[in-house]
Amino acid sequence: MNQIKTVCVYCGSGAGSNPRFVESAIALGKTFAENNIRLVYGGGSVGLMGAVAGSVLDHGGTVTGIIPEFLMVRENMLSRVQELVITPDMHERKRLMFERSDAFVALPGGIGTLEELVEQMTWQQLGRHTKPVLLANIDNFWEPLLALLTHMRASEFIRPGLSIDVLKAERVEDILPRLRAAAARAPAGTQEMVPEVARRL
Repeated sequence: MNQIKTVCVYCGSGAGSNPRFVESAIALGKTFAENNIRLVYGGGSVGLMGAVAGSVLDHGGTVTGIIPEFLMVRENMLSRVQELVITPDMHERKRLMFERSDAFVALPGGIGTLEELVEQMTWQQLGRHTKPVLLANIDNFWEPLLALLTHMRASEFIRPGLSIDVLKAERVEDILPRLRAAAARAPAGTQEMVPEVARRL
C-alpha cells in the first residue's frame, strides 16, 4: 500500500475572481497540516499559492517551496517555509516537484497551472508513474477541461489503451480521502518514475 505523505499543489499566483478559490486553498492547507501532509508547491507568497502555503504554516504544518530564480521577485518568494529550493529554470522546478511528491492536486489557476497539471497527466498516461492526480473542481472551475477530455475520447485521440485516471473533487474535504484511496489501489513500486527518465522528460 502506497501512503500519501507529501502532496504537490499546482495553483494560480493570482487569487482569481471567486472568493471560494482562496477559501478552498486555505481549507486545503489546514487539512494538510492537520493530517501531517507536507505541501510541495511553487514557492510564491501571492495568490492561491500564498494562501495554501500560508495556511499550512499557520496551522503548524510543513512546506517545501520550489521556485526558479527568475520568479523569486515576481511571485514574491515565501521565505518562512521549512524548505526552500531555488532552481535555475522551470524544468528543474517541475522535476523536483515530481520527485518530492506522492500525489498532485490542481486548484484553480492559469496557463502555468494547466501546463504543470497536463504534464503529470501525460506522464501518467504513458505509464511513467501511478501517482494520483486530482482536480480540485471548486465551483466547477475545471469543467471546461473535463469536457475537452471527453471530446478527445469521443474523437479517439484518447484511446482505450491510453486512458487517464484523473480524480475530481468538488469539496476540499474529499481531496485527501480520494488521494489516499487511489494511492492504495496502485501496485507497489509503480508510483515512482526512474530518476534518469524524469531528467530526460
